[in-house]
Amino acid sequence: MRPRFPAAIVLASVLGLSAAWPISSGVSLGASSLQAPQRGRSQAPPPPPTPAPIVLPNKKDSFKFGVLGDFGTGSKEQYQLAQQMVKLHDTFKYQSVVLVGDNLYGSERPQDFAKKFEIPYKPLLDAGVKFYAALGNHDAREQRSYKLFNMNDQLYYVYKAADDVSFFMLESTYPVPEQIAWVEKELKASNAKWKIPVFHHPLYSSGEFHGSDTKLREVLEPLFVKYGVSIVLTGHDHFYERTKPQKDITYFVAGSGGKLRSGNIDKRTGLTAAGFDTDLAFMAAEITGDQISFNTISRAGKIVDSGVITRRKTP
Repeated sequence: MRPRFPAAIVLASVLGLSAAWPISSGVSLGASSLQAPQRGRSQAPPPPPTPAPIVLPNKKDSFKFGVLGDFGTGSKEQYQLAQQMVKLHDTFKYQSVVLVGDNLYGSERPQDFAKKFEIPYKPLLDAGVKFYAALGNHDAREQRSYKLFNMNDQLYYVYKAADDVSFFMLESTYPVPEQIAWVEKELKASNAKWKIPVFHHPLYSSGEFHGSDTKLREVLEPLFVKYGVSIVLTGHDHFYERTKPQKDITYFVAGSGGKLRSGNIDKRTGLTAAGFDTDLAFMAAEITGDQISFNTISRAGKIVDSGVITRRKTP
């Protein structure tokens, strides 16, 4: 089991959005219930109205992408979430999906790649959406040669998605020194405004089962801070979480694409800006200039988190 970040402050749950706990602006909040007035007692003012989710700009020339993790089960639930991804693509034409690892669970025969990946995401593949994979601890390293994961036989690589957007796809199960030296070299050399690391094991997570990988954090976080990273995409814990900024970097855990560990977000860590651990979910995002807009969408098609993040600017 990976080391866990120590618990700290208890977060207040927001009613009405199952297990989502959004506590920052630009996030879809659930409605609170009001008690009936009681005679002889003053009543607190009603809560403010529930803000609507942030709508993705859906601009013509923006870069649009999806985020999916811990998904390859072949289950009915995985297929249902895939249908929501297809439905979104009908109106929001994202060009690619980055995979944060645990792409296939169990056996990895050709028929497994079909059942757990090619069939559920066939409408997206047919529409030209490309999937770019990082490997998780459940993934055979031979996946790097699977054509539809676009890894080109590499365990770690850069996916240059647009002039100002580069994804640094890492292999976090065995973070050998050669890889750490490589990622520092690539981050330093990159001219992209948006440098987005993608890997499996989260540096920050409120997961009761896994939680934060503090050893990996010691190695990678200084590089992310130094070279202007604004957001980091991870999985491993089977829920969705967006952290409060840590050293001005927002960390996402998107580990419920096919697996769910219900009720596993520990609200005592003080890390959580928003969380959802009652159903499967994926992320959709759009980069326009210095801002990234995101929606997190559940298997039921509901937006359970949304917001806008402005990128960090380093000297």
